[in-house]
This record gives sequence, C-alpha cells and structure tokens, in this order.
Amino acid sequence: MPIANKFMVACGCLGAVILATAACSPRRIPPLTVADLMEDRVLLDGVLMKCNQNQTKARTDSDCLNARIAIERLASQSDPVKEAKRAEDFERSRDQLRTNQEKQRKEQDAKTKVDVYQLPLVPVDPTPPPPSQSPEAPDHSSNPPIVSQSTP
Repeated sequence: MPIANKFMVACGCLGAVILATAACSPRRIPPLTVADLMEDRVLLDGVLMKCNQNQTKARTDSDCLNARIAIERLASQSDPVKEAKRAEDFERSRDQLRTNQEKQRKEQDAKTKVDVYQLPLVPVDPTPPPPSQSPEAPDHSSNPPIVSQSTP
C-alpha cells in the first residue's frame, strides 16, 4: 500500500501543478472587431502603429487586418461637415425653385382668371320686338291669288 499512497500523492501534486499553470496563464484576448476600431480612433492608431513597427506580424495578425479594413471604411465615409453643407445647399436651392414655381403659377392664374368684380358695367337692354309690317303693303295671306284667263 505504500506505493499506492505515494502514487496518489504524486498524482494529486501533478494535478495541482497543472491546475496552477492553467489558472496562471494569461487568457487569450479576442481580436478587435472592425466596428470597435472605427468607434475608437485612438485604439485604431495604436494598432496601426504596432502593425507598422512589426511588418512580419502585420500580414498574419487579425488586429492589423481589421485595422486596415476600418481605415478603408472610414476613408470611404464622407465628412459630416461636407454632408451638412451639401444638404443645406440642396434645401436652399429647393426652396428657391419652389418659390419661383409658385410665383409663375400665380402669374399664370392671374392671366387666365377673370375677376367679375373688376369688369366694366354694361347696361342690359331688353330685346327689341321684331319689325312690324308696313300698313301700305297688302296682306296676301288671307286672300288667294287671282288667276287671270287669257283668250287665245
């Protein structure tokens, strides 16, 4: 039994050493994401400096690849100041176009619209009766025409 006890103690010590070394080893830090690097510009600059100092590691390190992707995405985004100025110019030109079109529409309505209150007053005469027949002309409608006979 003494061998079994020594074996148990040795296995216990070996297990304790393995647990102690596993617990004391630093945890692996997950690679930084592109979104994290885009949000934190200082961190992005630090990662890029580290990658530029060690060129051999830069090709394989996922942090370096993510940092380069973040730089490309940030470069492709337009400047918010320029976007705001462009939007302001667009709104100004749209308002100007709208006022010009409204002015033209009002001018067109004024040309075609007739204001009945501004028309001149014209007296309205009753229609004259139809002209009557003169008394000197005989009325042939009641007497039939006379047919004259001639001798040959």
